[in-house]
Amino acid sequence: MSPQFGDYQYEIYLDGLRGVVPDLPMEFGELERRAQSALSPSVWSYVAGGAGDETTQRANVRAFERYGLMPRMMVGAAQRDLSVDLFGIRLASPLFMAPVGVIGLCAQDGHGDLATARAAARTGVPMVASTLSVDPMEDVAAGFGDTPGFFQLYTPTDRALAESLVKRAEAAGFKGIVVTLDTWVTGWRPRDLSTANFPQLRGHCLANYTSDPRFKELVPSGDPMDAVRTWVGVFGNPLTWDDLPWLRSLTDLPLILKGICHPEDVRRAKDGGVDGIYCSTHGGRQANGGLAALDALPSVVEAADGTPVLFDSGVRSGADVVKALALGATAVGVGRPYAYGLAVGGEDGLVHVLRSLLAEADLTMAVDGYPTLADLTPEALVTQARQ
Repeated sequence: MSPQFGDYQYEIYLDGLRGVVPDLPMEFGELERRAQSALSPSVWSYVAGGAGDETTQRANVRAFERYGLMPRMMVGAAQRDLSVDLFGIRLASPLFMAPVGVIGLCAQDGHGDLATARAAARTGVPMVASTLSVDPMEDVAAGFGDTPGFFQLYTPTDRALAESLVKRAEAAGFKGIVVTLDTWVTGWRPRDLSTANFPQLRGHCLANYTSDPRFKELVPSGDPMDAVRTWVGVFGNPLTWDDLPWLRSLTDLPLILKGICHPEDVRRAKDGGVDGIYCSTHGGRQANGGLAALDALPSVVEAADGTPVLFDSGVRSGADVVKALALGATAVGVGRPYAYGLAVGGEDGLVHVLRSLLAEADLTMAVDGYPTLADLTPEALVTQARQ
């Protein structure tokens, strides 16, 4: 029998009978407020901020408001099955943790990557581990337990370094490579600019580079600033479609391209042999202009024509997860909420956020009469006027 994630609410209510009230936020707004208090201003601006005046960031969140799930009664949804097959792996739910490049800095002990891996092990929610990590990928992967993990690659300009990172991910046991396409150059981020803070330029979150044998060959000395300068020189690769055969040749693991929103790009990716499409606007963090990833999702799914479609950007609740699934996403990623949970309550706070998202998604499907993911189709959603 599939887990009934909604049972998390009964744990909370039963604790209440013993006089125990949750000390972790139950609502996103409060979670965000407490995370801001817990993080330094520079880390907060990096995690919470977006590009430009953050129109796209807000659009990603508000896009979910345009859809309502049509309730269906008398369907016997006493048991729900949220399990999903992804690249031949059976997952208990379609939820995953999107890559967050400074997740390591969100933990009070400065090792948030490791805490996130342990939370993945505890919840069964996969982590997409960022290239930008406080701890080396091998240490992160060691914490996954039986939960699969994926490695997100920022493709460096040095092809030998790219190959080294991918081979290390394979050896560490990651189950897929997620190539981020929209961050070969950083977007215009006023919040970060106002604090003059770019963590990697200060030497943070570079452990996957400084532990890499190929990267060490590129660094002229043991001076930490030489490592930073070398990283600046190799980080961003403005990939073209001509690079896709090379990317595909690096690994036999599932290859997923992240940042795709245009149907033609979906078709070109499929023609190039990718295994998954990742529809995302980086949560509005990289480019401003108003496009919500959720608005791009239906056409991406149509063009994917059965190829798995991962999705993130703007997900703040379990109800948002359900709506993205109804629009065709195979799996749905959450970003800022889990980073905030880590900031507020460490590993336990992160687990609480994941369990809360899953509980709300499960209970939404129960109440509205959608017992399985197969029941969630675009016809289940009604477009509603923005309030």
